[in-house]
Amino acid sequence: MLTAMLNQFGYTVQTAGDGQQGLSLMDETDFDFVLCDIKMPNMDGMTFLKEANKRKCESTIIMMSAYGSIETAIAAMKNGAYDYISKPFKADEVQMTLKKAEERERLKSENQRLRERISHIEENYRFRNMIGKSSTMKEVFKLVEKVAQYNTTVLIFGESGTGKELIAKGIHLAGNRSEQNLVSVNCGSIPENLLESEFFGYKKGAFTGADKDKKGLFQEADKGTIFLDEIGELPMPLQVKLLRVLQESEIRPVGSTKSDRVDVRVIAATQKNLEDEVSRGHFREDLFYRLNVLSIHLPPLRDRLEDLPLLMDHFIGRFNKRLGKNIRSASPAAIAYLLAYHWPGNIRELENIIERAVVLSDEDQILPELLPPALTDRPEPAYDEEIDRIFSLKHARKILEKKMIVRALKETHGNRTRASKLLEISHPSLLSKMKAYEIDL
Repeated sequence: MLTAMLNQFGYTVQTAGDGQQGLSLMDETDFDFVLCDIKMPNMDGMTFLKEANKRKCESTIIMMSAYGSIETAIAAMKNGAYDYISKPFKADEVQMTLKKAEERERLKSENQRLRERISHIEENYRFRNMIGKSSTMKEVFKLVEKVAQYNTTVLIFGESGTGKELIAKGIHLAGNRSEQNLVSVNCGSIPENLLESEFFGYKKGAFTGADKDKKGLFQEADKGTIFLDEIGELPMPLQVKLLRVLQESEIRPVGSTKSDRVDVRVIAATQKNLEDEVSRGHFREDLFYRLNVLSIHLPPLRDRLEDLPLLMDHFIGRFNKRLGKNIRSASPAAIAYLLAYHWPGNIRELENIIERAVVLSDEDQILPELLPPALTDRPEPAYDEEIDRIFSLKHARKILEKKMIVRALKETHGNRTRASKLLEISHPSLLSKMKAYEIDL
């Protein structure tokens, strides 16, 4: 009866008279679903279930019995059954249970594909906690890999949100100090009157409220790494003291009469042009040269848009896992808006936008209406049927990017400097893209 019913629903069915025959069939064939009675000769259903688990069976097992009870159902579920049906059952009850099981298997399969896709990204296009496959980021990763092996002072340049702290962490983790502390400090977030005591610590009685000795950030980072973010915000008096630390590897806590030796690797970062700051008298020239032993320039996201699909995949996978969602990708229209945006907040802004979209989405795609008004309150980006027919984010980006460059050049009558400003990319970047897309205007 059950075989006839399942055939009518469109399933292909094989039958076994007991648990032992069932296991033999499963050794020969991969089944999507197994419907198994509790009471059977030779090997009963619960024993079959335990044996199937020992063999790491991937089929979805649904138990059935006329001798059903809540206790039996709970025991079956604990032993790995997906669901439990009591006999006598109705046809629609069996069909509904199988449909639910199918949906579960579909979600498991999609989650597996997402995990594999994210794993592929992590294996091929990342350095530690940074992701990118653009030529500029590959060069950055190559440089960071070399730098990490030495205790050289590093200065990282880049706009806010480009991942300067991630690069600093990557250098620390890939180096020989990875087992020691990485101490991060934002030089612009500490009040100026507290900076010296925060950096170098203080002795008991050094000032009102100093009721005991306190270690500074450099002492906390001893034998490890200190990351000085926004070093351009450091006031001039402390720049002098920092220069001494870099030159002598010594610090003097506030209120102390003697210096303490420290062994600290210094990584600094800024979004300012320190050479301009030096010429204006806002940053010491000797400190700049002491910090700028080896510099790393992180490009803004608008200059590495070919990394956008990878970053999107990464963030979608991360927030799917964190929020229990199952978003596959962004729609072509949403991708067009993302690629046309100028990204003033860089990767940090993209991360926030993807998180927002994943939270709000009721579908398995990110749609344009889930994007912030800053992206969509403008004429709809030019994407055509060619983009609608493809699934490759990389291909879609190239089509859209070429169209926008051509449009900007036509708008400016071939003036490349003005076109680069309209596109909000650098002039060298525009020339490089024109060559890549064979644009001659």
